[in-house]
Amino acid sequence: MTPAVTTADPFVHPALFYAGPDDYLAGTVPFIRQGLLAGEPVAVSVPGPNLELLRTALGQDAEQVRLLDMTEEGRNPGRIIPGVLRAFADAHPDQRVRIIGEPIWAGRSELEYPACAQHEALINLAFTGRDVTILCPYDTTRLDAHVLADAEATHPLLVDTDGERPSAGYDPQRIIGGYNTPLPEPATSITIDTVTRDSASLAHARGVIREQADRAGLSPDRKEDVELVVAELLGNSIDHGGGQGRLRLWTEPGYLVCEVRDTGHLTDPLAGRRPVPAGELRGRGLLLVNQLSDLVRVHTGPHGTTIRVCFTT
Repeated sequence: MTPAVTTADPFVHPALFYAGPDDYLAGTVPFIRQGLLAGEPVAVSVPGPNLELLRTALGQDAEQVRLLDMTEEGRNPGRIIPGVLRAFADAHPDQRVRIIGEPIWAGRSELEYPACAQHEALINLAFTGRDVTILCPYDTTRLDAHVLADAEATHPLLVDTDGERPSAGYDPQRIIGGYNTPLPEPATSITIDTVTRDSASLAHARGVIREQADRAGLSPDRKEDVELVVAELLGNSIDHGGGQGRLRLWTEPGYLVCEVRDTGHLTDPLAGRRPVPAGELRGRGLLLVNQLSDLVRVHTGPHGTTIRVCFTT
C-alpha cells in the first residue's frame, strides 16, 4: 500500500484510501519507516485517535517523527499549508521530506468541508517542484462518496489495498473553482455597509466588533484576535478592494462569524497560505487572518470578494 517515491516528479501527493485501523497502519507505518531508513525527515499531522494509533505502532521510532494533532493544527484548513506543511518542509531545505497529513475526517462539518477540499487542491500548487511527499489518508468507511471523489480530483496518485494507480479524475483546478461559490446567507446579521479609512468609520466598526465578541462570550485574548483579524480584512479592502468594505457580524451554533465584502478580485489562490520571509513587510495580512481564525471561507470573482471568518465560541 505504500506509495513509491519516484524521481520523475519531485513532488508526490498520493491519497491513501483506508478502511479501518489495520488498513490505516498498513498504509502509513511502512511509509514512515521507509522515510526514516532513507534519512528523510518525517512529520505526521492527523486527527488525535489516529495519531495515538500511529504513536503506539511506531514504538521508539515515534521519537524520530514530528507528531501533530491535525484537529488543533489544522482546525482552519487555511493554515495547514503555511503552518504545518511548509513549516516542516522549509525547515529541511536540503533534504527530501515525508509528511502524512489528514485534513479531512468524519467530524468535519459541512461548513468546513469546502475549505478542506480546496486546501487539498492547493497543495499541488504550493509544492510544485519541491522534494516532498505528502500522503493524505481518507477513511472510506466514514466519509461520503463525494468526498472520496473529490480526493481523486485533488491527488494525482491513489493508494489502497490493491496497490497504487494514477488518478483518472485528477483535476485540482476543478475543485478550487468548484468550491469558489457564493457563501450561504445568514438568517440575520449586523451590517455596517461602508467602512473606509475615515477614523470615525473605523472606530465605529471596532466598537461593533468588540460588542459582538463580548456577547458571544469570547475570552479577552480571542476578542483581541477577532478585532485584529477584522482590522486586517478591512485594511485589505480599503487598500485593494475599492477603498471601502462592507462588514457583517452574526452568530451561528458554536461560532461568531465576521464577514468583509468589497469590489476587489483576489486572483492569487495561495494568498494567505505562503510563509512570509523574515524582513518582508508585505503579504502578512491574510496569513495572519488564517493563523488566528478557526475557519476562513472565501468567494472571489471579477465583481468582488467576500471573506468570512469564524471564531469558536
